[in-house]
Order: sequence, then structure tokens, then C-alpha cells
Amino acid sequence: MAPMRIARLPLDEQLAAMPRVLGTNPVLTAVLHQARTLDLPGWWVAAGAIVQTVWNHVTGRDPGYGIKDYDLIYHDPSDLSWEAENEVIRVGRRVFGDVPVEIRNEARVHMWYEERFGVPCPPYDSTEDAIDSFPATTCALGARITAAGEWQVYAPYGVSDAFGLRLRPNPRLAPRHVYEAKVARWTRDWPELTALPWP
Repeated sequence: MAPMRIARLPLDEQLAAMPRVLGTNPVLTAVLHQARTLDLPGWWVAAGAIVQTVWNHVTGRDPGYGIKDYDLIYHDPSDLSWEAENEVIRVGRRVFGDVPVEIRNEARVHMWYEERFGVPCPPYDSTEDAIDSFPATTCALGARITAAGEWQVYAPYGVSDAFGLRLRPNPRLAPRHVYEAKVARWTRDWPELTALPWP
């Protein structure tokens, strides 16, 4: 089926297509399998590497084109220290080797978000809560592979915009300039994208 047509399928069929599409990126697939071994609470590989693999599939590019890193997020409120998160990062470096995997405990984000982005961030109660607030609903996506080898996809706003090459802002948390900075980068690398304006 033509990739653009996936955006017009019923949601359950769109989601069913995701493992096949994401599976075209061998680096992403390897990261997903390796991430599973870390046994992190509520983990997902999320955001850029997921949606960009879709864009590359739709536009006929190499599966890894334009992907700067792979975001591995988890949610562990039991220890909010930087030391605990940094230990997970250090273990991750050994597991992932030269692959650029950015690891973040979403339970800690509220501790530094305002200083970096200028707006307060209420504590997230889960990784899904964090994904829900990503600056573009289009990239509010997560994927993981279970111990049984089954793909799971988290897509609170669906995947039609990803397959349809539409960038849709999410004003829930991130300020306008964060969305617009991402739009500038993404449309430079994927000029086929259509960016909807900030509301």
C-alpha cells in the first residue's frame, strides 16, 4: 500500500502498519531490542526517531536519514537524583555503544524544565503523560518491543499526521518558540512537511 494512503485508513489499521514501517529502520529495531534488556519502568523509545522513520518511509528516504538520536524515556519516581539517572545513562552507553541514545527519566523533567524552556512543568505521572505533552502532537509517539517480541505503539493523537506529513502544534505545555524551532529544523530536512500554525 502507498505510504501516504495509510494516513486515510481507520486508526486501528494505521497502528497495525506501524511495526512494519518502524521495522524498516534496523538501528531503531536494534535500539528497541536492547532497551528491553535495561528493564526500565514504563520505557518507550519516543519522539523524533519514531516519527522521522515514518517520514523517511513515506518520502522514500533511507530509514535513518535525518535522525540525530534515539530518545529512550522511562519514569522512575523512586529516586529523583541526577546520580540515579546518570547511572542509567552510563549503563545505556555500554549497551548501545556508538548509537546516539538519549536516556531521560521523565519523573525528573519538572525539576529542570522551567529553567530551560521558561515555563513550569507539573510533575509527570508516567512516560505516557510526558509523551502527551510533546511540543508537536505529530511526534507524540512511542514504541517498544515486549519480552515476548510484540510491538507496542503509544500514539495519543493517532498517527495520521505522521503518515500525512503534517506538523500539528501541541500547546499543552511547550511554548511556541520550542514548536517553531522544531518546525524549522524538520522542514529543512523534510521539505515535504506541512506545518500548521501555533494556535
